[in-house]
Amino acid sequence: QVQLVESGGGSVQAGGSLRLSCAASHIYSTYCMGWFRQAPGKEREGVGTIYIRGGTTYYADSVKGRFTVSQDNGKNTLYLQMNNLQPEDTAIYYCAAKNAINARCSYFGDYLYWGQGTQVTVSS
Repeated sequence: QVQLVESGGGSVQAGGSLRLSCAASHIYSTYCMGWFRQAPGKEREGVGTIYIRGGTTYYADSVKGRFTVSQDNGKNTLYLQMNNLQPEDTAIYYCAAKNAINARCSYFGDYLYWGQGTQVTVSS
């Protein structure tokens, strides 16, 4: 069981930046951890994930070059740095984790553990 708590959401204007944090009860090196978002009326989608062992990251095409997933294993914390935010980035952002054994971090499905989410609102 992994507990995840997101923070750092808020409201910004288009072109601005935010950094989300996800505090985990513990992080295993064999885990994938990732960020997902759900906009009103839309399905949840993957934003970016990281394989804890080695730090390889994977991103959705819509955020490549703007968002960066990183980890601080000493603090059991996952981050999402979001730059050049656009109104279409408005959503609730969730942190999630899954065991990477017999799984691929590049696949945004099958995440088992989820945080409660944090709201990000981008105005034009």
